[in-house]
Amino acid sequence: MTEQARTPVGPDGKPLPRPRVLPWLVMHTVGRLAVFALLTVVLWMVGLDFWSGLLFGLVASMPVAYFLLRRSREQLSVALVLRAEEKRRAKEEFRTRLSGDQPA
Repeated sequence: MTEQARTPVGPDGKPLPRPRVLPWLVMHTVGRLAVFALLTVVLWMVGLDFWSGLLFGLVASMPVAYFLLRRSREQLSVALVLRAEEKRRAKEEFRTRLSGDQPA
């Protein structure tokens, strides 16, 4: 597989810009915290005490956030994979230049 085949290409044939990681990371983190807080408050309103509400809110927020935050999780994964591939490619190019196998 060539390097060109792994690079996402837009409708005009040019490579797409790498998605930014930080906005998706912040969105996903804030979303996870919001789901946890909302479920914890609901459990407190139902009548659970402080620690039980926190514990069950934490446990219940995991599967709920998994389904509710699917888009942000997938976008974050794509951004992280593309960033890792870009760093690996840059590292290979740097090693090739250091070894002297490629003309400058």
